[in-house]
Amino acid sequence: MKEPGKRTRQATEIRQAHLLEAALDLAAVRSPSGITTGELARAVGISQGAVFRHFPSKEAIWLAAMDWATQTLMQQLRLAADPEASPLVALKAVFMAHVDFVIAHSGVPRIIFQELQQAQDTPMKASVRSLMQQYRQLLVGLLQRAREQGQLAPGVDLQAAAVLFIGSVQGLVMQSLLSGQVQPMALQAPDVFHIYLRGVASDAPPPFQGTP
Repeated sequence: MKEPGKRTRQATEIRQAHLLEAALDLAAVRSPSGITTGELARAVGISQGAVFRHFPSKEAIWLAAMDWATQTLMQQLRLAADPEASPLVALKAVFMAHVDFVIAHSGVPRIIFQELQQAQDTPMKASVRSLMQQYRQLLVGLLQRAREQGQLAPGVDLQAAAVLFIGSVQGLVMQSLLSGQVQPMALQAPDVFHIYLRGVASDAPPPFQGTP
């Protein structure tokens, strides 16, 4: 028989997960700043007061959503960065994994872009910085492997190459959010990555038909 306290914790975790899912779903189609706790409550099927039994504030919900996004995205990116694959193949897999994540969870970049408009430092900004630091470390590791295998052009700065990689994805994301269509990212991403690769690789291949 399960202990009552354990059942309560499990119920709370499930309800929190549902609230985070609702927040991200709404953020995919609405400005996050305009989403109310009342809307979140209705989406989950609970009272507005019950929302605050699971999270102390709306800001806490967004921060928890960002923590979930960081853990989920980094897990997917690390899986894509196959240590057994060629570093350039792994870089392309990471690029596409990031695009796939945004297509599946387009509310996440909306939350991030809105938060970055705030002048003051916030816990959310700290969470985004942590994500970017982990992401850059992953990319620099792949780029270092590529350099060791003679796959990078001479003089390529690894940190700058990592920043350009992330910026290339972010450019795709921004355009998709402006157009209101995220699905075309999947078609545009391989060509964008190819342009990136021509800037850093020692001998960039023709546009991708498969792997580099």
